[in-house]
Amino acid sequence: MPEPTLLQHAQIDWDDQGRPHSRQYDDVYFAVNEGIEETKHVFLGQTRLAERFANLPAHSSLVIGETGFGTGMNFFCAWQLFDQHAPSGARLHFVSVEKYPLGAADMARAVRLWPELAAYTEPLLAQYVAVHPGFQQFTFAGGRVTLTLLIGDVLEQLPQLDAQVDVWFLDGFAPAKNPDMWTPQLFAQLARLSHSGTVLGTFTTTGWVRRSLVEAGFAMKKVPGIGKKWEVMSGAYVGALPTPGAPWYARPPATPGPRQALVIGAGLAGSASAASLARRGWQVTVLERHAAAAQEASGNPQGVLYLKLSAHGTALSQLILSGFGYTRRQLERLQRGQDWDACGVLQLAFDAKEAERQGKLAGAFEHGLLHALQRTEAEAVAGVALPAGGLFYPEGGWVHPPALCQQQLQHPGIRLVTHQEVIELRKVADQWQAWAGERLLASAPVVILAAAAEVRRFDACAGLPLKRIRGQITRLPATVGSRALRTVVCAEGYVAPPRGDEHTLGASFDFNSDNLAPTVAEHQGNLALLDEISTDLAQRLGVATLNPEHLQGRAAFRCTSPDYLPIVGPLADAQAFADTYVVLARDARQVPQAPCPWLDGLYVNSGHGSRGLITAPLSGELLAAWVCGEPLPVPQGVAQACHPNRFALRRLIRGK
Repeated sequence: MPEPTLLQHAQIDWDDQGRPHSRQYDDVYFAVNEGIEETKHVFLGQTRLAERFANLPAHSSLVIGETGFGTGMNFFCAWQLFDQHAPSGARLHFVSVEKYPLGAADMARAVRLWPELAAYTEPLLAQYVAVHPGFQQFTFAGGRVTLTLLIGDVLEQLPQLDAQVDVWFLDGFAPAKNPDMWTPQLFAQLARLSHSGTVLGTFTTTGWVRRSLVEAGFAMKKVPGIGKKWEVMSGAYVGALPTPGAPWYARPPATPGPRQALVIGAGLAGSASAASLARRGWQVTVLERHAAAAQEASGNPQGVLYLKLSAHGTALSQLILSGFGYTRRQLERLQRGQDWDACGVLQLAFDAKEAERQGKLAGAFEHGLLHALQRTEAEAVAGVALPAGGLFYPEGGWVHPPALCQQQLQHPGIRLVTHQEVIELRKVADQWQAWAGERLLASAPVVILAAAAEVRRFDACAGLPLKRIRGQITRLPATVGSRALRTVVCAEGYVAPPRGDEHTLGASFDFNSDNLAPTVAEHQGNLALLDEISTDLAQRLGVATLNPEHLQGRAAFRCTSPDYLPIVGPLADAQAFADTYVVLARDARQVPQAPCPWLDGLYVNSGHGSRGLITAPLSGELLAAWVCGEPLPVPQGVAQACHPNRFALRRLIRGK
C-alpha cells in the first residue's frame, strides 16, 4: 500500500480579470471569456458527447475519466450536457484526478464566475467538505450523477482505479508547465482503463504527446481548435485489451432478469446498500427481523465519526479516509444538532504509547484532517478540564445512526418490510428466494446479506470468520455544567456533547457475553472510562451522586473480522472455489485463469465493527459498483482487501 501523502491545496492567485492562476504550475486554469466554449469544443464536441448521452440504453452508465479536475469546469459542462440529452434512467459517472485540489473558498470563488452553471456548481459546493487524499466519492441528482475525485498524483492514483472508461478528457496544465503528468506511464494507464469504444479529447497537440498516445494504442488526429488554440486533438482506443487479473477478484457477470434486489438487514450496512442500488434505478425490498430499522448496533443514540488511522497507508486507513469523506457529505442532508453535529473529535494522548502514535499521525496527515493540541489548547476546544492534550479531528463529530438509516431508506425505490426473519436462501432458476421455515418471504435475482454476524446462518457465509463483540453505552442526563462540553472526547472510551438532554458515554467491550440486557457492572465500567477522560466533566454530570442501578443504556453486538476490514462484495461457492484454485495450495504464485465459481447475484456487506458510520455508507456504493459494473469507489487494493474471497484464498495458501 502507498504511504499517505500530505494534502497540498492549490495555491491560487487571482488576476485583474478574476481568473484563478496556479502558483504551482504558473498558469491560468481557464480563459475568463472562452473557458466554457473551449471545454465544449475540445472535450464535449470532439468526443461527440451529446450523441453518446442521447444513445445511452435505459439504466446504463457512461463513464468519463479526466486528468486534472481543477475548478471542475469540464465536469459541470458534461453534467449540463447529460441533463439536456440523456434519457431519464441513464447515469453519468465522472472520475477525475487532481493533485492539488482547490480549497473550499477558492472553489466557491472560481465556480461563481459561471452563474449560468449554478445548477451544477452549487450542489458541489454544498458537499465540498472532507476532501482528503485518495478516492473521494460524491453523489448528485438523487444518484443520477456520481463524481469520484482521486486526490493525489495521477501516476499514483490511476493505477489503483478499477473501472472501464468510455470517454477521456486529457486535461491538466500544459505539458511544458506540467511535464511530470504527461508521460508514457500515464498513457499506459489510460490504455489499461479503456475499451474498444473509448474516445479521447485533449487541448494539446504537442508532438511527443501524440506519438506517446499512439504507442499506447490510441489513433489520434489533429482537428481545428477554438480561440487561441489553433488545433486540438481527438482520438479513439484501438489497442489491445488489458489482460485479466486474478479471477477471484474479477467482476462477476451481470445478473439477468429485472433490476430487483433483496437486502437482508436494515442497519447501517443494509440501509446503505439499499440506498445505493435504489439510486441506480433498482427496486429494493429490505427484510428486517425487528419492528423497525436500526434496532441493533445501528440503534445507539450517538455514534462517533472517529478516524483511527495508520501513518503507513494501510488498506484500512485508505478505506477510512475515503469513507469518512463520503459519510460527511451524506450527513449534510440531515438535521444538524438533532441528527448529527460536526463538533469535532478529540482523541486524548492518555499514555506515552498513544502520544507517540499521535505524533506519527500528525506528521503524516494534513492539518485540516487532524492536528495535535497541547493540554490547554485541548481544554479550550473541549470546554472542560482534561488530563492531557491529544489529536483533534475538526471535521469529525457525532451522528444519530437511526436517522442516517431512515434517511437512506426513504428512497421511493425501497420497500422496508419488518418482522421478517430470513432463515434460508434458495436459488430457483434466476431468483434467490428468502424463506422463513415453510413461508416464502420474497424473491429477487440479487440478494445482499447485511445482517452483521447473522449472515453466517446462510450457507454462502458460513465460512466467513466474523465475530461478535458486545458493547454497552450509558445514557447520562445533561446538566447545566455538562453542556459546556463542545466536542466528542475519546480515550479508552468516549463521551459526546449532549443530543437533546442527554450525553452518550461508552462503550464497553465484551467478547464472551451473548446477553443484550444492560448490566450495572458495565455502567460502572463506563463511568470509570468517563473519569479517565475528564474528572471535571464527571463532576459536572454529578456522577458521584448517580446510582448505577438506575442508569439507562443499551447493549448491542459489534460485528468484526480478524483483519478489522469489512467484508463487502460478491460471494463464491466455497467448495467449488477450493476445488477450482487448489493449485494455490502448492504454489501461491500461480494465477489460474479458471473463472471464479460465483453464486450469481449473491453479495455480502458485513463486518464493520465499531467503524460502521464511516465504512458502511461507502461500502453500499462499493457493493452497488460490483452489482452494476461501475467504477469502484475505492482503490483496487482496498476493494480486494475487503473482498469476501480473501479468507478462502488465505485458507488455500496457508493450508488452514
